[in-house]
This record gives sequence, structure tokens and C-alpha cells, in this order.
Amino acid sequence: MTSIDLNADLGESYGAWTLGDDDAMLALVSSANVACGFHAGDPTTLLSTCRSASNAAVRIGAQVGYHDLAGFGRRFLDVSPADLTADVIYQMGALDGLAQVAGSAIAYVKPHGALYNAIVHHHGQAKAVVDAVLAYDRTLPVLGLPGSIFLEEAERAGLRTVAEAFADRAYTPQGTLVSRSEPGAVLSDPDAVAQRVLTMITDGTVLAADGSRIDVRAESICLHGDSPDAVAMATAVSELLRANDIDITAFV
Repeated sequence: MTSIDLNADLGESYGAWTLGDDDAMLALVSSANVACGFHAGDPTTLLSTCRSASNAAVRIGAQVGYHDLAGFGRRFLDVSPADLTADVIYQMGALDGLAQVAGSAIAYVKPHGALYNAIVHHHGQAKAVVDAVLAYDRTLPVLGLPGSIFLEEAERAGLRTVAEAFADRAYTPQGTLVSRSEPGAVLSDPDAVAQRVLTMITDGTVLAADGSRIDVRAESICLHGDSPDAVAMATAVSELLRANDIDITAFV
């Protein structure tokens, strides 16, 4: 049977502000990219999210990002490689401690937001993130965009790399993500998103923003948990995949 990992960004509430329905998403995905307190998430929220993920048998990933709560980690920061390496180690350690208290542990690393996009092309920051994972636990897989400098650096360093595609984000003809500042960058129609994911898996392609069809290869597909229609989209994706005999399971 064909299988695919579905991941979602979770644990992004902060104090009195609630973002997304983490429990509903955990019933639908196989991997949870949990915030680490730098772009979102307070310790109480993160511990609760880790406990919920552990109870749901969903794998926990450290979603590391820039130290930018005000910008939700979606603004590029010109951080030095040494500082970025230390920041990423700090975040992995913090979330791993909370995950272990919850009866689990971090099982992979996925950069968040602007950092994710920066290290598609930014060699210094890509290597800094790789160096952090190597220093903390070289057995941890890393998720990233196919063709990115980040995955190239990780593979060269001997890390397990996992190519990722995005269910609810528009693509450029070059295979990168359309900036959130552009209209149509974030998709919200559950049925259209579900069909898009099915095509990604069965055909290995996706329709870019200009109407061209581009190749995608993915072991994991991301649904953003902070989108207003996140649960509806995840439900539609899950139902369509199962109807087509595609199993939703964490990547090996």
C-alpha cells in the first residue's frame, strides 16, 4: 500500500492567545512540527501539545525558527551562523525536554517560516542549522524543500533528509513557495487542497501559480495548523487519501 506522512505546525498558541485546534489536527496527521518558543509557543502550551501528541501516537518534530515572536518567525533575520547554531540547539533541547516529560522525544527537525525559506538559498544559515542538528543528535532526520541548499548540506553531512511538499501553499514555477505577501499564496479550499495532495502523491506533480505543472517529490506533506480552515483541509485530505488506499503514516 502507498503511504505518506502528513505533518502540521502545532503548539503555536501563546499565553492568552489560542491559535489553531491542535487536538483536532493530531487526530488527522502522523507528525507534529511543534514550535520551540522562539517564533511561537509558551512552555505550558508546548508541554500540553507534546502530551497530546504522545497520547495520539503522533511523532514530535522540533520546529526551530528565528527568535522573532512579534513577527511569528516570518521575517528574515540576518543572524550570524554561530548565533543561529546556538539558537537551534537551544530550541531542540528545550522541546526535547518537554517531550520527554510527556513520554516521548523529538524525532526530527523542521525549520519554520522565514528560516525555512532562507535556507533554500542561504548557504551560511543552512550550514548553521545542519551544524546544530549534528551537534545535538546526528540521528535526527531533517525536513526541507527539495533542491534546497539545506537538504544538500544535510545530506553531505550524513543526516537523513526528508523531502517535503506543501498542501496549502502556492508554488512558483521554480519549485519554491510563493511569498505570503502575494495574493493566492495560501490555499483554503478543502476539496481542492485534498485533490492537490492526491495528485502530488500519485503523479508527483503540482500546478504552479502560473499554471505550469512542476515536479514534486515528497515523503512528507505539510498542512499549516494555523490556517482558519486547517481542520477541514486535513479532514478532506485524510478522507480522500484513505479512499484511494493511501495510508497516512510517519516517514521511516
